[in-house]
Amino acid sequence: MPGDLDYKGYLKLDQLLQLQQPLADPPSHDETLFIVVHQVFELWFRLLLHEIDKIFALLDDGDVIESERLMRRLTSIVRLFIPKLSVLETMLPSDFIQFRDRLKPASGFQSVQFREIEFASGLKDRRYFGMFKGDAEATARLERRFAEPAMWDHFVGLLKRQGYNVEGEESQRRSIVSIYNREGDHALRILCEAMIEYDEMFSLWREHHVRMAQRMIGSKPGTGQATVESTYGKPSAMGSMGVDYLTQTLTKKFFPILWAARTEM
Repeated sequence: MPGDLDYKGYLKLDQLLQLQQPLADPPSHDETLFIVVHQVFELWFRLLLHEIDKIFALLDDGDVIESERLMRRLTSIVRLFIPKLSVLETMLPSDFIQFRDRLKPASGFQSVQFREIEFASGLKDRRYFGMFKGDAEATARLERRFAEPAMWDHFVGLLKRQGYNVEGEESQRRSIVSIYNREGDHALRILCEAMIEYDEMFSLWREHHVRMAQRMIGSKPGTGQATVESTYGKPSAMGSMGVDYLTQTLTKKFFPILWAARTEM
């Protein structure tokens, strides 16, 4: 029957496939590749946030089993990011140069969804707000994520309701160790493993991203020139730092207490 929902209509493919609009003049073949890959990343970011919010609700409800299942889903999504970078790595630096200047001052640093994922996962940094000063909607989204409890807070709340001492980081670390040492806490142990695997996979993606950027632009500065506020209120052009800045992010961890507890197991 006319008007019945079909595949194209359900996925809104007509609109979706009109969103790849290269800017280079003369045209550069690889700019379409660059746009598609980054748009795909944003779609996956959208799904990550959707799943993270569900996990928060499950942890608050005390549903350890379903929380663990969806944590594994987060890891599966992030695991897909590395092969996507390999697609970008088929582009030669000389091909990237053909349209790179058109990107300025745009930068991946300006992905509000990526910053939301970091904030929700536990890496909250007010310095990034400066990148979104001209975008009220993005700023509001980040403010909400910054103010809300992060993943670890929801997890700690779960532990507290189950009778664990979680007053302070030292107590939290000891409680994690006890979870691994007690036979009755199998579900919580599996949840901890799912959380640390998500953290590890994100770190592996960061590392691969650094190597890809190094392969593409060497030591050139990044395209983003957005100035952000440093911890001490001084301007810091983080977006322009390129590979050097990305390398500094490799030490970031969402759940440092989980990692610290491994030493005592």
